[in-house]
Amino acid sequence: MKKLPNFIIIGAMKCATSSLHEQLNQQPGIFMSELKEPNFFSNDEEYSKGLNWYLSHFKEANINDLRGESSTHYSKLPTYPHTIERLQKHLPNAKFIYVMRHPINRLVSQYIHEWSQRVISEEINESLDRYPELIEYSLYTKQLQPYFDTFGKERVLPIFFERMLTTPQTELEKICHFIGYTNKPRWDEQLNASNVSSERMIKSDWRDAMVEAPGLKQLRRLLIPKSFRTWVRSLWTIKKKPELTSENIEKLTKIFDQDLAVLGSWLRVELTCDNFQETVKHSSLNWVNTTRI
Repeated sequence: MKKLPNFIIIGAMKCATSSLHEQLNQQPGIFMSELKEPNFFSNDEEYSKGLNWYLSHFKEANINDLRGESSTHYSKLPTYPHTIERLQKHLPNAKFIYVMRHPINRLVSQYIHEWSQRVISEEINESLDRYPELIEYSLYTKQLQPYFDTFGKERVLPIFFERMLTTPQTELEKICHFIGYTNKPRWDEQLNASNVSSERMIKSDWRDAMVEAPGLKQLRRLLIPKSFRTWVRSLWTIKKKPELTSENIEKLTKIFDQDLAVLGSWLRVELTCDNFQETVKHSSLNWVNTTRI
């Protein structure tokens, strides 16, 4: 019997999906793929490895486990246009969890990530036109609509980053109820969230190899003063959070407010960039009904 995943965290990028993946993996009876982002249904290179390669990431699951994975590439239109058709072909009965965040804050966090990975080298304001995906991945209704059209919105659970920060246990219970988990889940406060400072460090293969080499970490801490290590680390790190100009904030607000108006209509609440954080923080939001949009 093939151990297909029952559910997938499909995004959005930079919305604490890694933390959610780990929290679910802590629950008895839930198995999350060890490879956090298989990207099987989105990336051509991964898809070409075949379904057996994908299913190998679930081979250690018990027969009765609920199985899941997390790939934010699955909500990255138009970058990966074949995701939905592949999901429909191989996982027609899967459920999907989509985590959203204030769209401008998500954009800035993605920029920091892409800078650290050497994908983007330009200053954030210069990057907006050259890298349209910074905006595209925050257009939540654009990413959600194909899932609604193909699977029905009753198979997609809306979750909000800001609410996970304030009421994590409640959100975990909501997610577990959605995927059919019958036990009482527990949010583990000891699990470290993603380290923001490390995300702001630019990628360096040779530096990372030296840092992770067996024995070097302990030797470095023993022989090299912390003040010097901190200084060296600063050479690889964004010195301060990137700041958008007031003109670009106004431009982005207009773009995202149009998208949020549609999202709000799906959730029966008024959503704008200005009220987004407070609204989602204090409301447990669900789709208006279970019919297709």
